[in-house]
Amino acid sequence: MAEKFFCKWCGASYSSVASLTASSCSRNPEGKKHALYEGSVKSQYTCKYCGAKFSSLNSLTASPCLKSPHKKHHPAL
Repeated sequence: MAEKFFCKWCGASYSSVASLTASSCSRNPEGKKHALYEGSVKSQYTCKYCGAKFSSLNSLTASPCLKSPHKKHHPAL
């Protein structure tokens, strides 16, 4: 099975770090490119600001978080 790399801001997956970081990310509050999620692939992801749990990075990063400085959930490693 091919390795996948995920964006920490939107949960998009790519086959290489180079292709991930070269593409634009509409959810990145710090810039215009995707940023590598450095955690492991999990069956459940937790927001580092409020502790909410989600089944995918995409669903976690799409939801609003009242405790986050970026106003979106952010994955805990």
